[in-house]
Amino acid sequence: MSKNSNYVKIFDTTLRDGEQSPGASMSLSEKIQIAEVFDTMGIDIIEAGFPIASEGDFEAVSEVSKVVKNVQVCGLARAGQKDIDRAGAAVKNAVNPRIHTFIATSPIHMKFKLQMDEDQVLEAINTSVSRARNLVEDVQWSAEDATRTDREFLFKCVETAISSGASTINIPDTVGYTTPEEYYEIIDSLIKNIPSSDKVTFSTHCHNDLGLAVANSLSGVRAGARQIECTMNGIGERAGNAALEELVMSMKVRKDILNYDSNVDTKLFTRASKLVSSVTSFPVQFNKAIVGKNAFAHESGIHQDGMLKNNETYEIMTPESVGLSESTLVMGKHSGRHAFKEKAYELGYALADNQLNDAFYRFKDLADKKKEIFDDDIIAIIDDEFSSSIDQIKLVSLKIQAGTSGPQIADLVLNINNEEKSTICEGSGPVDAIFNSIRNLFPHKADLQLYQVHAVTQGTDAQAEVSVRLHEDGKTVVGRGADTDTLVASARAYIGALNRLIIKREKANPDFIET
Repeated sequence: MSKNSNYVKIFDTTLRDGEQSPGASMSLSEKIQIAEVFDTMGIDIIEAGFPIASEGDFEAVSEVSKVVKNVQVCGLARAGQKDIDRAGAAVKNAVNPRIHTFIATSPIHMKFKLQMDEDQVLEAINTSVSRARNLVEDVQWSAEDATRTDREFLFKCVETAISSGASTINIPDTVGYTTPEEYYEIIDSLIKNIPSSDKVTFSTHCHNDLGLAVANSLSGVRAGARQIECTMNGIGERAGNAALEELVMSMKVRKDILNYDSNVDTKLFTRASKLVSSVTSFPVQFNKAIVGKNAFAHESGIHQDGMLKNNETYEIMTPESVGLSESTLVMGKHSGRHAFKEKAYELGYALADNQLNDAFYRFKDLADKKKEIFDDDIIAIIDDEFSSSIDQIKLVSLKIQAGTSGPQIADLVLNINNEEKSTICEGSGPVDAIFNSIRNLFPHKADLQLYQVHAVTQGTDAQAEVSVRLHEDGKTVVGRGADTDTLVASARAYIGALNRLIIKREKANPDFIET
């Protein structure tokens, strides 16, 4: 795509790079649900996974390829024959399938990771891209750690990839090292110095280790890149990736200096953000740009006064433009299923029938316990249901004996793979007793790294939301649970983390490599 075009392709890697976030994991059904939202949103390319990594990843890429109607589906592959062939098989049913293959090009990566010299890397680029091009029409090639690569060697690598059949050239800032000025110069120099640069689309893939991922990506676009790789909510390895919603809204709001277009329907941002947060159990920070809880909140008296006179005094975009609408439904114990479904949609959620039924049951139970139901209460319930709809382990019942005298005892019943199991265990406190009971019914060696409680809303009848982080054999998972009973919420969170650990175990991975 010519640098003179103002259209920028949005390449979303939430399902691949986003899932590599420590603690994040997605089931097949969850990946499909996210892909369907992205398809509706107008994303150009979805990187649905790393097919060689596991049977689960292969199946995810394959099934997403069959389900989506408009978006391109891409599978990631290292520069090896098995990787390329596996990716090709996974995307064969996609609309305009793409294989994304890569190899490291920086001196430190070539020496210590690949143990290859420059000539060997160039040969690997030629072989891998050519093989991919024999399987699909659309091949993307990436220079892993490009921003720390010798410039002249980077030129040779890109020229080799283009001559071998690549139609998209990705220049990743793999370790979040570059700055906007430097990244602009890198992209600009590639376009100016490579004779065949006009035959391909250059792409950005920036990590956020220095908090510059969005700024670097937009600098790359200004230099001539016409594809941006990003993730919803900016999730990803370490400090994450460039945030899709921030990139698109920057181009939409600042047309005066970023006169670029995308096909993304920004009104679906709130829905997509909540879905990704719920599926991964990664909360969105309150002050997160565009989709954070406080993104359109004004507490300062001066700000409030200005907002009352004219919204544009302190808002550069409207809440409606990113899918937030002022709530018109007040929920209570007499609210029906249809009203609850509409409220969920207002809050950014589209619930499947089974999720709606379970969430509505939880809502009615909560309405009997609380005098006032807040939006945050409903969000907590729905988040819980999203994360538990396909769980292998489910909470059936919990009774606790606690207090200043006598032992702390948990009487627990779980449903594990459709079989009810019960136990009674003691602990140094009620939470310890609960966790001991869960370990007794579902033995595991995971270490508890985090146990955190906060109130969802104000008042003594507020729901508690509990976060639990577990670590096992290099795998980290996060679970969340909500309930007016803090101990029940604790059990839900621990069980949620275990269910995510099961998904991680099933995706045992030979060697995930960043790009």
